[in-house]
Amino acid sequence: MYLYDAMTRMRLDRFDASRNLDRGRPVFVEALWYVCKMVFFLSAIPWPSGLKRGLLRIFGAKIGTGVVIKPRVNIHLPWRLEVGSHSWIGEEVFILNFASVRIGAHACVSQRAFLCTGNHDFRDPEFAFRSGPISVGDGAWVGAGVFVGPSVDIGDEAVVSAGSVVLKTLEGGMICSGNPAIPKGRRWKEAE
Repeated sequence: MYLYDAMTRMRLDRFDASRNLDRGRPVFVEALWYVCKMVFFLSAIPWPSGLKRGLLRIFGAKIGTGVVIKPRVNIHLPWRLEVGSHSWIGEEVFILNFASVRIGAHACVSQRAFLCTGNHDFRDPEFAFRSGPISVGDGAWVGAGVFVGPSVDIGDEAVVSAGSVVLKTLEGGMICSGNPAIPKGRRWKEAE
Protein backbone atom coordinates (compact mmCIF):
# COMPACT_ATOMS: atom_id res chain seq x y z
CA MET A 1 0.00 0.00 0.00
CA TYR A 2 1.20 3.52 -0.71
CA LEU A 3 -0.03 6.93 0.33
CA TYR A 4 -0.59 9.78 -2.05
CA ASP A 5 -2.18 13.16 -2.09
CA ALA A 6 -4.91 13.45 -4.72
CA MET A 7 -3.54 16.90 -5.64
CA THR A 8 -0.09 15.55 -6.58
CA ARG A 9 -1.04 12.48 -8.61
CA MET A 10 0.40 12.06 -12.08
CA ARG A 11 -1.31 14.49 -14.50
CA LEU A 12 -0.20 13.67 -18.03
CA ASP A 13 -2.95 15.92 -19.38
CA ARG A 14 -0.79 18.80 -18.09
CA PHE A 15 2.43 17.57 -19.71
CA ASP A 16 4.03 20.30 -21.83
CA ALA A 17 6.39 18.80 -24.41
CA SER A 18 8.08 22.16 -24.99
CA ARG A 19 8.94 22.65 -21.29
CA ASN A 20 12.65 21.97 -20.76
CA LEU A 21 13.02 20.68 -24.33
CA ASP A 22 14.59 22.55 -27.23
CA ARG A 23 14.64 20.23 -30.24
CA GLY A 24 17.36 22.36 -31.85
CA ARG A 25 15.89 22.72 -35.35
CA PRO A 26 12.60 23.86 -36.92
CA VAL A 27 9.81 21.29 -37.27
CA PHE A 28 10.21 21.06 -41.06
CA VAL A 29 13.90 20.10 -40.70
CA GLU A 30 13.00 17.42 -38.19
CA ALA A 31 10.27 16.16 -40.56
CA LEU A 32 12.78 15.96 -43.44
CA TRP A 33 15.15 14.06 -41.16
CA TYR A 34 12.40 11.56 -40.27
CA VAL A 35 11.75 10.81 -43.95
CA CYS A 36 15.48 10.38 -44.58
CA LYS A 37 15.83 8.24 -41.45
CA MET A 38 12.97 5.95 -42.48
CA VAL A 39 14.43 5.31 -45.93
CA PHE A 40 18.17 5.12 -45.24
CA PHE A 41 18.65 4.36 -41.53
CA LEU A 42 15.68 2.36 -40.19
CA SER A 43 15.56 0.19 -43.30
CA ALA A 44 17.02 -3.33 -43.31
CA ILE A 45 18.60 -2.47 -46.68
CA PRO A 46 22.37 -2.26 -46.14
CA TRP A 47 22.84 1.24 -47.57
CA PRO A 48 26.56 2.13 -47.76
CA SER A 49 27.98 3.75 -44.63
CA GLY A 50 29.46 6.51 -46.78
CA LEU A 51 25.97 7.54 -47.89
CA LYS A 52 24.72 7.52 -44.30
CA ARG A 53 27.73 9.54 -43.09
CA GLY A 54 27.00 12.14 -45.78
CA LEU A 55 23.31 12.36 -44.88
CA LEU A 56 24.12 12.76 -41.19
CA ARG A 57 26.55 15.58 -42.02
CA ILE A 58 23.89 17.34 -44.12
CA PHE A 59 21.62 17.29 -41.06
CA GLY A 60 24.33 18.74 -38.81
CA ALA A 61 26.04 15.71 -37.26
CA LYS A 62 29.81 15.75 -36.83
CA ILE A 63 30.94 12.44 -38.32
CA GLY A 64 34.57 11.37 -38.71
CA THR A 65 36.05 9.35 -41.55
CA GLY A 66 35.53 5.61 -41.88
CA VAL A 67 32.52 5.44 -39.52
CA VAL A 68 30.52 2.24 -40.07
CA ILE A 69 26.75 2.52 -39.60
CA LYS A 70 24.82 -0.74 -39.86
CA PRO A 71 21.14 -1.08 -40.91
CA ARG A 72 18.18 -0.19 -38.68
CA VAL A 73 20.03 2.45 -36.64
CA ASN A 74 17.66 5.01 -35.06
CA ILE A 75 19.26 8.41 -34.54
CA HIS A 76 16.71 10.81 -33.11
CA LEU A 77 18.32 14.25 -33.69
CA PRO A 78 21.45 14.10 -35.88
CA TRP A 79 22.44 17.71 -35.13
CA ARG A 80 23.19 16.57 -31.56
CA LEU A 81 25.47 13.70 -32.58
CA GLU A 82 29.24 13.54 -32.88
CA VAL A 83 31.05 10.34 -33.91
CA GLY A 84 34.84 10.09 -34.15
CA SER A 85 36.72 8.47 -37.01
CA HIS A 86 36.69 4.70 -37.53
CA SER A 87 33.90 4.00 -35.05
CA TRP A 88 31.18 1.41 -35.52
CA ILE A 89 27.45 1.69 -34.81
CA GLY A 90 25.78 -1.73 -34.85
CA GLU A 91 22.39 -2.90 -36.08
CA GLU A 92 19.34 -1.60 -34.27
CA VAL A 93 21.27 0.85 -32.09
CA PHE A 94 18.92 3.56 -30.78
CA ILE A 95 20.41 6.98 -30.04
CA LEU A 96 17.69 9.03 -28.34
CA ASN A 97 19.66 12.27 -28.20
CA PHE A 98 17.59 15.19 -26.94
CA ALA A 99 20.95 16.24 -25.45
CA SER A 100 24.32 15.75 -27.14
CA VAL A 101 25.80 12.31 -27.71
CA ARG A 102 29.51 12.03 -28.42
CA ILE A 103 31.04 8.74 -29.54
CA GLY A 104 34.82 8.88 -29.68
CA ALA A 105 37.19 7.60 -32.36
CA HIS A 106 37.69 3.84 -32.75
CA ALA A 107 34.69 3.19 -30.47
CA CYS A 108 32.08 0.49 -30.97
CA VAL A 109 28.41 0.68 -30.02
CA SER A 110 27.05 -2.83 -30.57
CA GLN A 111 23.69 -4.18 -31.68
CA ARG A 112 20.57 -2.99 -29.90
CA ALA A 113 22.42 -0.70 -27.51
CA PHE A 114 20.23 2.19 -26.34
CA LEU A 115 21.86 5.56 -25.63
CA CYS A 116 19.10 7.57 -23.95
CA THR A 117 19.71 11.21 -23.03
CA GLY A 118 16.06 11.92 -22.16
CA ASN A 119 14.06 11.20 -19.04
CA HIS A 120 11.14 12.54 -17.03
CA ASP A 121 10.91 13.85 -13.48
CA PHE A 122 8.71 11.16 -11.95
CA ARG A 123 8.21 13.29 -8.81
CA ASP A 124 6.64 16.08 -10.85
CA PRO A 125 2.89 15.46 -11.36
CA GLU A 126 3.25 17.04 -14.83
CA PHE A 127 6.05 14.56 -15.68
CA ALA A 128 8.48 17.33 -16.74
CA PHE A 129 11.13 16.38 -19.28
CA ARG A 130 14.80 16.41 -18.35
CA SER A 131 17.92 15.34 -20.23
CA GLY A 132 21.68 15.08 -19.98
CA PRO A 133 24.50 14.40 -22.47
CA ILE A 134 26.22 11.05 -23.06
CA SER A 135 29.87 10.58 -23.97
CA VAL A 136 31.48 7.32 -25.10
CA GLY A 137 35.26 7.64 -25.04
CA ASP A 138 37.85 6.84 -27.68
CA GLY A 139 38.37 3.09 -28.07
CA ALA A 140 35.43 2.22 -25.83
CA TRP A 141 33.11 -0.70 -26.54
CA VAL A 142 29.44 -0.60 -25.57
CA GLY A 143 28.25 -4.20 -25.82
CA ALA A 144 25.04 -5.54 -27.33
CA GLY A 145 21.82 -4.63 -25.56
CA VAL A 146 23.42 -2.11 -23.19
CA PHE A 147 21.30 0.76 -21.83
CA VAL A 148 23.18 4.05 -21.23
CA GLY A 149 21.22 6.72 -19.34
CA PRO A 150 21.44 10.52 -19.28
CA SER A 151 24.49 12.40 -17.98
CA VAL A 152 26.86 9.44 -18.35
CA ASP A 153 30.48 9.40 -19.51
CA ILE A 154 32.02 6.08 -20.52
CA GLY A 155 35.77 6.58 -20.33
CA ASP A 156 38.35 5.96 -23.04
CA GLU A 157 39.05 2.26 -23.71
CA ALA A 158 36.29 1.12 -21.31
CA VAL A 159 34.23 -1.98 -22.12
CA VAL A 160 30.60 -2.32 -21.05
CA SER A 161 29.54 -5.94 -21.36
CA ALA A 162 26.36 -7.06 -23.09
CA GLY A 163 23.05 -6.38 -21.35
CA SER A 164 24.46 -3.96 -18.78
CA VAL A 165 22.72 -0.82 -17.51
CA VAL A 166 24.94 2.28 -17.24
CA LEU A 167 23.51 4.93 -14.93
CA LYS A 168 26.74 6.60 -13.75
CA THR A 169 30.06 7.58 -15.27
CA LEU A 170 32.48 4.68 -15.84
CA GLU A 171 36.25 5.00 -15.57
CA GLY A 172 38.35 4.53 -18.67
CA GLY A 173 40.26 1.30 -19.30
CA MET A 174 37.89 -0.82 -17.21
CA ILE A 175 35.66 -3.77 -18.03
CA CYS A 176 32.24 -2.97 -16.56
CA SER A 177 29.08 -5.02 -16.30
CA GLY A 178 25.85 -5.47 -14.41
CA ASN A 179 22.75 -3.53 -13.43
CA PRO A 180 23.95 -1.01 -12.53
CA ALA A 181 27.22 -1.46 -14.38
CA ILE A 182 30.30 -1.43 -12.15
CA PRO A 183 34.01 -2.01 -12.88
CA LYS A 184 35.09 -5.67 -12.77
CA GLY A 185 38.71 -5.35 -13.84
CA ARG A 186 41.19 -3.71 -16.17
CA ARG A 187 40.78 -4.13 -19.92
CA TRP A 188 44.46 -4.26 -20.85
CA LYS A 189 46.86 -6.60 -19.02
CA GLU A 190 49.76 -4.13 -19.06
CA ALA A 191 47.62 -1.71 -17.01
CA GLU A 192 47.30 -4.19 -14.11
